Amino acid sequence: MRYFIDTPEISQWVEAEWIQGRFWIHLNGKTFVVEDERSKSGRGKRSDTDQASDLTAPMPGKVTKILVKLQQKIKKGEAILVMEAMKMEYTLKAGADGEIKKLNCQVGDQVVIGQLLAELQIAPLKEGGSPQ
Repeated sequence: MRYFIDTPEISQWVEAEWIQGRFWIHLNGKTFVVEDERSKSGRGKRSDTDQASDLTAPMPGKVTKILVKLQQKIKKGEAILVMEAMKMEYTLKAGADGEIKKLNCQVGDQVVIGQLLAELQIAPLKEGGSPQ
């Protein structure tokens, strides 16, 4: 559906949809998720050891391009794959430096929200807090 956003910073139409209790907003090639604070109750917090950089589908859609290969070294923000959803194309990017350990999808696959698309091994931090 289309919604009009009118704030002091922005006034424009956006594509948005309710999916599994969350409001997904698509604006200028980015996706934002709005979730009611009450729906978070009962969920555990992520620990530092969780694989937060594993790539999951932010919404249902179709994988249209895979831009990496197994064991490829990647940098935070590097494009991993492209998917199409709600007649728009979305580039999913790495959340951290690391290496592609497993690809769990192929071009043409229909994926569901939250589906694991790629598994990344995060690069260990060097002394001083930066990846090796």
